[in-house]
Amino acid sequence: MRLAMGIEYDGGRYHGWQRQSHCDSVQERLERAISRVADGPVEVVCAGRTDRGVHATGQVVHFDADVERPLYGWQMGTMQHLPRDISVMWVREVGEGFHARFSATAREYRYALVNRSTRPALSAGRLTWWYRPLDAERMQRAAVQLLGEHDFSSFRGKDCQAHTPVRTVESIVVNRQGDYVFIDIRANAFLHHMVRNIVGSLFAIGAGERPVGWLVDALAERDREAAGITAPADGLYLTGVTYPAHFGLPTAPRRPLFEQAGGFERASESC
Repeated sequence: MRLAMGIEYDGGRYHGWQRQSHCDSVQERLERAISRVADGPVEVVCAGRTDRGVHATGQVVHFDADVERPLYGWQMGTMQHLPRDISVMWVREVGEGFHARFSATAREYRYALVNRSTRPALSAGRLTWWYRPLDAERMQRAAVQLLGEHDFSSFRGKDCQAHTPVRTVESIVVNRQGDYVFIDIRANAFLHHMVRNIVGSLFAIGAGERPVGWLVDALAERDREAAGITAPADGLYLTGVTYPAHFGLPTAPRRPLFEQAGGFERASESC
């Protein structure tokens, strides 16, 4: 049978999603745990390979198994063999026509940062700290200029292996809540470092270093040197993957929030 899983993880201590021979990865940990339940080797395919230090609340994977287990057994059995920073949110049986990557029609990321003069302590590693004041409304006016289908070469990482730099951004929202700024981006697919490079460019606009129209100019250049910095990885979350309805999978994004309560920072969830 082919199974799909919804995965949540803190990517802080892993060298990205992809299995590597010389360092720890989320994929290796997950495959090892599932294989224990399957009583045999299992390989998983993910919807989107996250980089070192990037987190996920809505990663989706699929794998094939030669043994039958109750869905609850797959979920709880796998979790029993996972470290505390990786969790299985749901499991569904899908047909052989399902592919975690190629069946996806859209992906959504959230970039979360605290914007104040002092660095955070309890949420360190789970969001980015930006000490210079940022104008979220100004960032939003710039961000909407990226909506639609474009060549995103200016926001493409140098190691990107995608066949084409053309992507379609369906929505982008910059939202401030107190000291926190959230940037939610949804597209049909993303290039390597695309979200972090867009966010880094928005930092320059929000800080008043660049005009609102600069983002369009950078996009038109189709040159990575024309855009802004690559924002740090620790504020980035893969929050959701969308599939056609007939697969019957959860598609609502699971967006992390960071709120101040009694002097402590606590993470909550909003869909």
